[in-house]
Amino acid sequence: MAKTFITVIVPLRLEWTPYYYVDVPDDGAECPVRRGDRVRVMVAGRYYQAVVYQVGVSPVIAESKIRKITSVEPLERISEEEIKLWEFIAEYYMCSIGEVYKAAYPVGRISEEQIGEHIRQRAMARKDRMLAALTKKKETFELRMAKRQEELSKARKEERKQLLCSQLESLSVQLDEVLARLTSLESEEVAETVLDLAPITLSEAQTVAYKSIVKAFGDNKIALLNGITGSGKTEIYCTLAQEVLRQGKNVLYLVPEIALSRQLEDRLEKVFGDCLLTSHSGESYVHRREVAAAVRERQYVLLGTRSSIFLPHRDLGLIIIDEEHDTSYKQDNPSPRYNARDCALVMGRIFSCPVVLGSATPSLESLYNTSAGRYELVSLTERYYEGKDAQVEVIDTIAERRKRGMVGSLSRKLIAHVHDTLQRGEQVLILRARKAYSPYVQCDSCGDMPRCPHCNVTLSYHKDRNRLVCHYCGHSEPYVMTCPKCGGNRVSMGTGTQKVEEEISALFPEAKVGRLDGDNMAQSGKTISEFSQGRMDILVGTQMVSKGFDFENLTLVAVIQSDSLLGQQDFRADERAVQLLEQLRGRGGRRGKQSLFVIQTSQPDHPVYSRLSSGYDFSGSELGMRNEFGFPPYTRLVSLVLKDTNLPRLEKLSGDLSMVLARLSGGRPTIVANPKDSALCVSFPYAPAVDKVSGESIRHIRLTLRRDRNLASFKARILDEIAAFEKEKSWSGHISIDVDPI
Repeated sequence: MAKTFITVIVPLRLEWTPYYYVDVPDDGAECPVRRGDRVRVMVAGRYYQAVVYQVGVSPVIAESKIRKITSVEPLERISEEEIKLWEFIAEYYMCSIGEVYKAAYPVGRISEEQIGEHIRQRAMARKDRMLAALTKKKETFELRMAKRQEELSKARKEERKQLLCSQLESLSVQLDEVLARLTSLESEEVAETVLDLAPITLSEAQTVAYKSIVKAFGDNKIALLNGITGSGKTEIYCTLAQEVLRQGKNVLYLVPEIALSRQLEDRLEKVFGDCLLTSHSGESYVHRREVAAAVRERQYVLLGTRSSIFLPHRDLGLIIIDEEHDTSYKQDNPSPRYNARDCALVMGRIFSCPVVLGSATPSLESLYNTSAGRYELVSLTERYYEGKDAQVEVIDTIAERRKRGMVGSLSRKLIAHVHDTLQRGEQVLILRARKAYSPYVQCDSCGDMPRCPHCNVTLSYHKDRNRLVCHYCGHSEPYVMTCPKCGGNRVSMGTGTQKVEEEISALFPEAKVGRLDGDNMAQSGKTISEFSQGRMDILVGTQMVSKGFDFENLTLVAVIQSDSLLGQQDFRADERAVQLLEQLRGRGGRRGKQSLFVIQTSQPDHPVYSRLSSGYDFSGSELGMRNEFGFPPYTRLVSLVLKDTNLPRLEKLSGDLSMVLARLSGGRPTIVANPKDSALCVSFPYAPAVDKVSGESIRHIRLTLRRDRNLASFKARILDEIAAFEKEKSWSGHISIDVDPI
């Protein structure tokens, strides 16, 4: 027996390459493992399921220290496309490939037998649904034929008889096809995917956009579909996807939010039938394993959120990225902190398949790429139902308070609009960008505000639970109205979605009011369904209500205290505010009805609102500002997040690290980091807005890198310096790297 050395990918963050060996017979037999095979290995006294990365390597460590693999696992081989994607994510997002593998194949506590049984049950349920649908079709054709036969027996004119005979013949052919499919399906043990695609009719404007996208694909360009809200982008996506399915290939359809995928699933199922698969983090582990098995075995359109990029895709013919501007595509924690939108673009190159990005409010990065010639911009400026843009009304809350025009959080003007809308039998959507009842409570005598004992934030008041809750670490405590410091009365301050819901319910007791925010996500599907079906009159929610939903009877959309959207310490704050407001504006009037968009603000002259009402060229001026100050997309940002329970040690070591990294480019840490003269600029350590979470103090260091060919090598050098710093200071596990933070 001879030894063949291999490297493997272990689901751990490792700074070194794990080597193992396998025994190969001396008779010239092939190595028993190949790249992508899954094997069982021991690391530091524990067994792990690893992926074979390289075979036949020359180890750089002593062969006597290399262990033999424990076994070859009887699991599906990881494809070359998957490994290439993992390599990109590990290199670009500055993490280990083991962390990517762990995200792609999380460990589950369930047996293969249970998964197999669950898959069989789901397959049988799918078969039953298809049998029911075909049986219904059969009955429909039989009824039509009986009716035509009766009409034929009574017909006198020859022309009428010929027409009825022709119709009977056509119905007979269709009925035979249905009967044949029924017979075939009933004899199958497990139902196979049936390519039964519903027809889609595009408007003239949609057809022009569709042809432009196809032309962009022919020119090997990524297509950016900039379609106003309600223009029918989904119909174009479906038409493109159907064409790909007819070619025998598969489709990945990405959406940013679970709630959006649930509403869209109903629409897409009518178009794609059994070809449609769904995947998101809200699904059970068993379901996700089932979807992975289906992706390997049959043709599909996969509707999913960001984690769907890690499924074992094959034969991809199209990638759709809907609402491409949405920040939910970015993974915050844990590592890898990837952006699914950008990773999907890389997948397009790996699979040599076209990619279409879509949004009513494209990100400035995507608009920059169109101006640079990397993307082809396709505009869709007509609404599908020929509705008008929503009228915009900005209400100055300061002026309204002076003349007693406010009732709680709502102005009398808005209350009148809500009343008129309900009188017409139409629906209302209200956004408040804070959940809970009140963001904080305060003693009216001494001014004390209860704070989280583990985080540097005030506790939010949740009236429905009568508790004070920290929205960062989850700490909660009973709400006591008496101040423990002075005995004064505690008063709730500010307004959250719960309070807005309460005020609306009191003002309109006859209306059914619902709420959609992070506190009731478990009920989000039911809430959206009720509002969509007209069984709810008013919906109050946080930003998630702007995520591409289609509510046909919605004609009034309002934003309460919209100033909270503008007060963020971020160079992207205005861009995000414009995107959110434009998306909200487009929720109403989607079936040809005139809609109204009301904004309550204390800053009515802010440029963001001018963009909505006057068509101000926000993107052009914003890109000019970013170019001047060295912000993305003209540079690349890397944020180092440093945490420690010992604040003095954190202050000392964060300062030392910034000095170490600044020496990479021969400079010193700066306050303003703009790499016009240097490939790398390093900021001084600074405290974020919330500088303590779960007992750990936080400091950030921002690295600004020039966008050129040296980007990858600079990232590698930064990683080496951080690893050396952690080892020298014995400070491992305190530094997180966030590439392209949002």
